[in-house]
Amino acid sequence: MTFKEKYLAGEVEFEAIDDYIEEWNNSSTDQTLARFLGLDEGEEDIWIEESDEALQELLDSKK
Repeated sequence: MTFKEKYLAGEVEFEAIDDYIEEWNNSSTDQTLARFLGLDEGEEDIWIEESDEALQELLDSKK
């Protein structure tokens, strides 16, 4: 499961995103970080252009 799937299911706290980023950094995957986290294009844009908090609010609105 991706970070997004686990977060929306209530299995991890938002702060766990840092662990997933570290896992991606240490992997040999061809996926982009956003894909690895399970983010769609709009979610990725909010995260990059605004902040972690903005992404968390967006994901919270999908719960």
